[in-house]
Amino acid sequence: MQTQQHYYTPEEYLAQEEVAAFRSEYRDGEIVPMTGGSINHNQIAGNVYAFLKFMLRQTDFKPYIGDLRLWIPRYRQYTYPDVFLIQGQPIFQDQRTDVILNPCFIVEVLSKSTKDRDRTDKFRYYRSIPEFQEYILINQYEIEIEQYLKSDRDSWLFRAYESDTEKIFFASINVEMTIAEIYENVNFNLADTQG
Repeated sequence: MQTQQHYYTPEEYLAQEEVAAFRSEYRDGEIVPMTGGSINHNQIAGNVYAFLKFMLRQTDFKPYIGDLRLWIPRYRQYTYPDVFLIQGQPIFQDQRTDVILNPCFIVEVLSKSTKDRDRTDKFRYYRSIPEFQEYILINQYEIEIEQYLKSDRDSWLFRAYESDTEKIFFASINVEMTIAEIYENVNFNLADTQG
């Protein structure tokens, strides 16, 4: 006997998300519970957010972390990027102050359960956002960072970092951060127990 898949409208998802005990993503009709975070995931996202918050004060770039929802209309996706920046004023979906449309810079901390989606489908969805210029993927289990920088309308430049002695230049916002600062207080020995 087959179970029938229930497809939700974006409105049903948003209503459910407002009262849910845990966050879920919306994937074109499907509601998918998000996996729990780990201490390393939290530490890395916090390090990047705090650094960007400090470095970008008195600019028109504003960083946000974790709890603000992103709507990607072309692919009918609601997601929660780990860290992202908006240049200028946020553009909200239908006057909702908890759903934005215009990030220019997104950071995702990779976990075993999300790394493939973050590198493929999610990156494809993010590229449909006109303001989106730079994508950073950070491995929480070892020193490994992937940087994608939009170079023109349809091209992205890629660079990898695998040493804590390197620096990463976030070209879209003209800010440099050391890899050691990204991984500050991260304990890779905890990696075996994290999802």
